[in-house]
Amino acid sequence: MPAPAVAILNPRAAGGKTARWWPRYASVIAGRLGGLETLRTERPGHATELARLALESGVETVIAVGGDGTVNEVVNGFFADDKPVRAGARLGYIPMGTGGDFQRTVQLPTDPQAAADCLAGGKVWPIDVGKIRLTGHDGEPVERYFVNLASFGMGGDVSIKAKNCWATKIHGKLAFLWATFAVFFQYGGKTVSLRLDDGAEQTFTITNIALGNGRYHGGGMHPCPLGKLDDGLLEVTTIDRLSMFELIRDIRVLYSENLYVHPKTKHFRARKVVAESEEITRIEVDGEALGRLPLEATVLPRALGLIVPQM
Repeated sequence: MPAPAVAILNPRAAGGKTARWWPRYASVIAGRLGGLETLRTERPGHATELARLALESGVETVIAVGGDGTVNEVVNGFFADDKPVRAGARLGYIPMGTGGDFQRTVQLPTDPQAAADCLAGGKVWPIDVGKIRLTGHDGEPVERYFVNLASFGMGGDVSIKAKNCWATKIHGKLAFLWATFAVFFQYGGKTVSLRLDDGAEQTFTITNIALGNGRYHGGGMHPCPLGKLDDGLLEVTTIDRLSMFELIRDIRVLYSENLYVHPKTKHFRARKVVAESEEITRIEVDGEALGRLPLEATVLPRALGLIVPQM
């Protein structure tokens, strides 16, 4: 018989702190659930493989332990050809990563006992899952599911820079803020065509465009403040090309929930987004730089059961 739940742990999350903290959590959770198996990831994409194997073996609760990238990989193990690998399976999440952007939206408990109580006695919230098709760095097509947010333009370049910068092990927001300014010095804006649902094609010269299921990215930047995880829609926020002066002057607004008061932002909602550019325009999905335009993004409404506390 499979364990009542499987935890998929990224031992490198939070600079290795997650692996050190996990035994305390595992003991409490196992006591509340009546058992727990922990699987550790060893390489990029491994969490997806482990989640799919666990679900195929009969496990009904899979717990992602780590940051936004770990959640993304685990969620991708829940689906194949837009269908659930195991009907009724539930996602648990213990947030222990660096950026913590999905956690800012869902606000799950982080104390070991409270997290265990949530997993054992919480409710299942059916949330939307985004699906994105894009061009990989090698020119080959890529398909990926996401629960939080995808962006393209400066966001794709920033995610690459932030992942490899000195500040990542200190604080996620610091890393992304440093990377934002480092990239901006060399960033000239991108001309992008955008089509929302069956609407007419629109052209923008952008700093960035965000497609939000959740609300946050970049270690706390708030590009989709009206995002709802269960409304069947993607929030689409465009930021027109900014000068260095505008970026420095307005960085607080751009990181705040008042983003839409800025004159260079626009806000839309759509079930389907198609974007193209003649320039290399990089894309990040739940914090991971996966490729470049063109892309097509759609929504699987209320397709994933997330365990959250009883209210």
